[in-house]
Amino acid sequence: MSIENLQNKEAIEKLKEMINPIDIGMLCTHTTGSKHVHAVPMSTQEVDEDGNIWFLFSSESDTHRNLLLDKSICLLYSDPGNFQFLSIHANTEILRDQERINQYWNKMVQSWFDKEKEDPGILLLKVVPAEAHYWDTKSNKLVTFFKMIASGITGEEMDTARSGELKI
Repeated sequence: MSIENLQNKEAIEKLKEMINPIDIGMLCTHTTGSKHVHAVPMSTQEVDEDGNIWFLFSSESDTHRNLLLDKSICLLYSDPGNFQFLSIHANTEILRDQERINQYWNKMVQSWFDKEKEDPGILLLKVVPAEAHYWDTKSNKLVTFFKMIASGITGEEMDTARSGELKI
């Protein structure tokens, strides 16, 4: 496996490239009175030009209660079918911006909430990555598959994967 660390714009582009097709990330918050994290699937609304990741969520959720006590999170994306994995440690900001909520709101999003988009309990979560690590393949799935088969047959190690830090 080769290492490919990326910085600034390249790191943000890699973040977008990996997150956009996956969409659903597992957002892990810290809980009080337990050593375990609270993990929930969240639909990504946007990765902005600065590399911030945006979500809509409810003020009535366990996630919100946890974030009021500790704003640091871990966000995990996984696409095993394409051998793509992403781990992000981040800080968060909780916001209420009706214009941005309107921008993200659609029928699919509405199905997750019992309320309308104007409800003050609909919040934005801005995830600001502090550090990120990714794992993926160097080529498309088919080429990677054949390289893995060839490696298994010949015993020769083929460099089919890469990983690296994303410094945003």
